[in-house]
Amino acid sequence: MEILLRMNECIGHIEDHLQNTIEVEELAQFTYSSKFHFQRMFSMLTGFTVAEYIRKRRLTLAAQELSNMDAKVIDVALRYGYETPESFSKAFKKAHGIPPSQVRGKGVSLKAFPRISFQIQLKGEKEMNYRIVEKESFKVTGIGKRISMSNGENHKEIPKLWDEVNGRGLDREIVEAAGANDLLGICMEFDHASEKFTYFIGAETVKGQGEFDVKEIPSATYAVFESIGAMPHAIQDVWQRIFSEWFPSTGYEHGGGPEFELYPPGDVNSEDYRCEVWIPIKKK
Repeated sequence: MEILLRMNECIGHIEDHLQNTIEVEELAQFTYSSKFHFQRMFSMLTGFTVAEYIRKRRLTLAAQELSNMDAKVIDVALRYGYETPESFSKAFKKAHGIPPSQVRGKGVSLKAFPRISFQIQLKGEKEMNYRIVEKESFKVTGIGKRISMSNGENHKEIPKLWDEVNGRGLDREIVEAAGANDLLGICMEFDHASEKFTYFIGAETVKGQGEFDVKEIPSATYAVFESIGAMPHAIQDVWQRIFSEWFPSTGYEHGGGPEFELYPPGDVNSEDYRCEVWIPIKKK
């Protein structure tokens, strides 16, 4: 519950400063978390990045001002952080489908992106199956790539890496080289300053590693969540529920270390496919 109250305070701060510069570091302070993990949590809870939310809210308010007030486009553009009328017009048209100069026309339809709020979902209609696991450090064999969190680049680059690995048949080669059965998708080596981390597709090393890279995952306490259903929607739903339901209602918080998804062999498009989300945790 506490984390969602903090997130609502964060949203309140954004709303009060939409006409000012908003720093993500400052927003992260509301949740007592790093800039990196704040952005990750915000994205998991809402489905879009902090920057996207701020931009959508600014363009919503800008449209309201232009339609209801005798305001000049250049004044509204500057008020909501755009350096030139051209950049504002481009963003405005992308959001609303028309340039800002046409807002006052008859029959004009504008899009409104409302303020969000966070609530614990106590529906009770679907249980979250999880277990707590103490896991010693282990090595993984596979392929990694440095990924940026800026502007939601991680949402584009991670699927591209999976497409490349699966398309080249490297997924089978990785598990064979490691001597394992399950494939892992790991977020690790977080660099909070640069907003980057390593995404590693690999398998727990049982024997050798062939020509692939080897990483070591430190020992940690994990909350392990079960996902049942076709990929990627089933596991995306689990991630969203972890941050919106499980963390707020338990005495745990993110441990800050590597987290991963575990994919056993099977048809990932099947409604019965089972995989897992492993998140490092610590007591609050």
